[in-house]
Amino acid sequence: MITVEEFSQFPLQMWEKVLSKVKKAVVFMDDKCAEALHWSGGAAVLLEAGARNVKQFSSFEACGVNEPKAVFVVSTLLKGRTVDIIRDIISLSHFQYCVVITTVAHSVHLLANNVTAEMEGNPVFEQFEEKLCEWMGNMNYTSEVMHVPVVFAPVSQQLIVMPAFAHLFPLLSPDLDSINAKRPEKKRFVSLNDTDIHALPAGLQIEVKSLVSALSSMFEATGMKEESFAVGPLSRIIAGELANHPQAKNRRKTAPNKASIIFMDRTMDLTGAAGHHGDNLVEKILTVLKPLPGHVTDVQVDMLELTSLQQTSHSQNTVAPGCLAQTQPAAARSLWEVMLTGKHKDGVMEVRRHLVEAASKEKLPVKMSMGRVTPEQLCSYIKLFRTSWGALESHCGVLQLGLATAQTIRHQSLPRWDACLAFERLLLQALGDSDFPTVLRQLLPLMKPRGGENSSSSGSRAGEDECGPDELILLLVYLYSLAGEAQHMDRDAEQKLEKLERELIGALTLVITREKELSPLLQKLTGCASPEELTTERVHSTAEEMFETLRALSHTRDHLKQLRSVYTASDGVHQATYHPFLRQILEEVFHPDRCECPDIEHMSGGLTDLLKTGFSMFMKVSRPHPADNPLLFLFLVGGITPSELRLIKDIITSHKPGTQVLVLSTRLLKPTDVPVLLFSTQRLAPDIGV
Repeated sequence: MITVEEFSQFPLQMWEKVLSKVKKAVVFMDDKCAEALHWSGGAAVLLEAGARNVKQFSSFEACGVNEPKAVFVVSTLLKGRTVDIIRDIISLSHFQYCVVITTVAHSVHLLANNVTAEMEGNPVFEQFEEKLCEWMGNMNYTSEVMHVPVVFAPVSQQLIVMPAFAHLFPLLSPDLDSINAKRPEKKRFVSLNDTDIHALPAGLQIEVKSLVSALSSMFEATGMKEESFAVGPLSRIIAGELANHPQAKNRRKTAPNKASIIFMDRTMDLTGAAGHHGDNLVEKILTVLKPLPGHVTDVQVDMLELTSLQQTSHSQNTVAPGCLAQTQPAAARSLWEVMLTGKHKDGVMEVRRHLVEAASKEKLPVKMSMGRVTPEQLCSYIKLFRTSWGALESHCGVLQLGLATAQTIRHQSLPRWDACLAFERLLLQALGDSDFPTVLRQLLPLMKPRGGENSSSSGSRAGEDECGPDELILLLVYLYSLAGEAQHMDRDAEQKLEKLERELIGALTLVITREKELSPLLQKLTGCASPEELTTERVHSTAEEMFETLRALSHTRDHLKQLRSVYTASDGVHQATYHPFLRQILEEVFHPDRCECPDIEHMSGGLTDLLKTGFSMFMKVSRPHPADNPLLFLFLVGGITPSELRLIKDIITSHKPGTQVLVLSTRLLKPTDVPVLLFSTQRLAPDIGV
């Protein structure tokens, strides 16, 4: 039987195909492929395979006369902007041998070129090979174009993310309005649940088919026959495409291994992703440290404390940053697994233990101390390694994770995490005692501009634990996602809510326009890099669009029959609680009675399943169940949080020990990612390089 560990090797196997082409070549790679490689060994594996250099995929890059070979690795279609960049680089260089590797399958290229007929060979790739020779200036030079699905990043043994699809996010009712606007009135959809792949805009169709093609490649390589299940409109489309994928149909006839895969829309529950109740170290690290440039999953770790340089504002860029992706040392990998799927306290204690063990192994003068772990204590252990280059090199992975931990728990913005958590708990309890508008009104007193008498020149609040615009937006997402089932209001209450929302829009507009410095979240939401670019009209328009999306968010579970609520009100004895949607799904899957949950839809993979569905109307037919197979994949469309990884681990341990579960997702989420994805206007028009 195939194991989860074998699946974590699949991304490395795909990169081997790339490595076989890079000898004596300069490699040009886009950010999404670079991030996937980052979790599979990084640029070092390219250089070890014989690559001369690794460069950014940009029109501003080129090679010299003594560099005749290039390898391009891209995550997009070979159309539009991607083609322009390749041509620009070639025209400024002196190549005689070009290899282009795209993660997008040839069948998807045919779709992008409006070719529906089946064709022999790879004509799109063959035509592009001729273009490469033309641009190199000699038709006798060598060119190759191929598809390799290097889109998987093995973040841990239990989690594989797909950076190429990091911004893919489930659709909401405002998106349905956009879809319907281009359709005849008689053919318009009533709900998102009625949509199919053909109803989506061309760009989103291509992204979905690229995702399905990549998953099918993984199952092909591992000899897997999968049963697809779905929860949510976009997940339903993706699961349906996988079930009916032409190559997948042939594979499933002979595949020796069996698995179930459940696709789930992130919008079914954003309370868990936007909230601060996750007691997890990595979630906090991802939140407070700056992202690694060009990456959505990793962060920059300041490495100055491993040097003798003075820490000044100018020394920040002197030393290259460290990161969380430690793929080689076994000790670092072990520590990362605990940090990612354990409680905050357990993660911090494990960091200290690993640092002490590493120092003892290198015979450094470490003084073991018990009790509470402090950032000063961790840094004192880390600084011991500065005196020994060999020790520093041997334990660099553990040291980077140790520094990330120390820098996070002493970070000035971390107290806001606890402030948000406290207010979320108050809102949770208030929902059971008051109607939704009354609870929502409790956010109004928080919406005050920064810049009071006690604020510093930087515009931060006097209390580091107070909420700023970022936290206010997160609280809105938390509340609307949580309270969807609590909004059974009469006409008067609806009018009251509309009036309140207008007040909130005005208050939030004032808060944002008074900001002296825009956070990364505000920059993305408003499209402005600095406060000088902001106008009241622009911010007000952004806030109005946000509330339109929030109203849609509160109805994402309306179509479900059983799992419609993630909220349990107080009964006088027990406090009100948030019941994660993911927990409910897994409890249904692993229920000892193997009940059929109407909200987990099995996606038919052929005529046999259709016949079973028909016969089941008048006779008893056993339908596939997610727990039928020894291996279960959970695919969260829109991202998963580290806290949810721990939740999955705990449920498996308590409900069905020994079950193998592998989590696949578009990205690893931190709370501030949620508004960026939720309020993005690009859901229907993803960047596919055209």
